Amino acid sequence: MTWELSPADLPDLARGAALLGTGGGGDPHIGRLMVEAAMRAHGPVTVLDPDDVDDAAFVVPTAMMGAPTVMVEKIPRGDEAVTALRTLERHLGRRADATMPIECGGINSMIPLVVAATTGLPVVDADGMGRAFPELQMETFGVYGVPGSPMVVAGDHGETVTIDTGHDNRRMEWLARGAAIRMGGAALIADYAMSGADVKRTAVPRTLSLGLALGRALREAREQLRDPISALTEVLAPTGYSHLRVLFAGKVADVERRTVDGFARGRARFVSFDGGSTLRTSFQNETLVAEVDGAVRCIVPDLICMLEAESGEPITTETLRYGQRVVVVGISTPQIMRTPEALAVFGPACFGLDHPFRPVEDVVPVVG
Repeated sequence: MTWELSPADLPDLARGAALLGTGGGGDPHIGRLMVEAAMRAHGPVTVLDPDDVDDAAFVVPTAMMGAPTVMVEKIPRGDEAVTALRTLERHLGRRADATMPIECGGINSMIPLVVAATTGLPVVDADGMGRAFPELQMETFGVYGVPGSPMVVAGDHGETVTIDTGHDNRRMEWLARGAAIRMGGAALIADYAMSGADVKRTAVPRTLSLGLALGRALREAREQLRDPISALTEVLAPTGYSHLRVLFAGKVADVERRTVDGFARGRARFVSFDGGSTLRTSFQNETLVAEVDGAVRCIVPDLICMLEAESGEPITTETLRYGQRVVVVGISTPQIMRTPEALAVFGPACFGLDHPFRPVEDVVPVVG
C-alpha cells in the first residue's frame, strides 16, 4: 500500500531506524532534523510500496557514506544528496521516477526522505541491506545482479565525483571511500540506479514501514509502562525478521572506538548486572558479533541491537559509553540476506571474522 509520511511520523521512524542500524548507519536524529526542515519547506513525502512501482520506472537510491562519528560534528549542508541525484541523472541521460534507501538503518533511512521532500519524488518502501552495513558493495541489489555504478559522490562544498567501475562494486566502494574521506570523512551519494522490476527482484521490502512500526512500538511501550522487548517481538513476529532473542543484559564496562579509513571501528565489553558474565562485541560502524563468555551468540548479517535497559531506546556505536545499562538483542534477517550468494558479500568472513554464520534463532533458545 502506498502511504504518506508526515513530520509527526519522523521521531518514531528515527527510533526504529536506529534499532535497524545495529549501532551504525549514522545518527538518525540528525537525519530527522534534515527531513523535518525539508518537509516544512516542501510538504510531506509519498512512500511507494514496492509492489506499486512500475516495472519500467527508474529508481535512484540516495544515501550518506562515511564514518558515523564524523556526522555527529560534520552536519550536512542539506542539498548534497539532491546534487548527487541530479548529477547522476545528467550522466545517465534519464530523470528518476523515485528514490529509495540503500539501507534502512540510521541516517540512511532519512536521506532519501530529504531528497523526496525537496524534489517531489516518491520514495520506495524498501532498501538493499535490510539493516545497515559499512560498505557499498554489501547490498542485496549487488548480490542479485544490479551494479552500483555509475555513482556520484557529493561533498558540502558543491563538488561531485562520478565513479564508474562497471559491475565491480567492491572497487566502486574503494574509490568512493577515498573521495568521501577527502570530502571530510562523510559525503552524500546516489548509486545502484535500477528499474522498478529490479527493485521487486533485489530489494528487502517494506523496511521503512518496519522502522516506523518498531519505533512506534518502543514509544508506546514506554508510555504504557510495557516491556519494550515484548513490544518489539510482537511487531517482528509476522515479518521477515520474525525471531528476536535477548543476548545479554548488563552494564558497559569498556569501549574502544576510533575512526580509521572512513569507518568507526572498535570493540566494547559489557558485564552482567550480577557480575557473573561478560559480553564482548566488535563493530565496523555496525555491531558485527556478540560473544557471551567466549561463545558467539549472534553474528552478522543477523542484527545485534543495543537498547537502554530502562527506556528501550536504541544506542548507536558513537553514543555507547561507560556505565550505560543495556539490553542487547539479536534479530534474525530475512531469507534474501541469508542465501549463500548474500553471505559471500556480507557474511562473517567479509569482515575478517573467523566464525561461520549461524542463525540467531538456532543459537539462542526462546526463554519462557
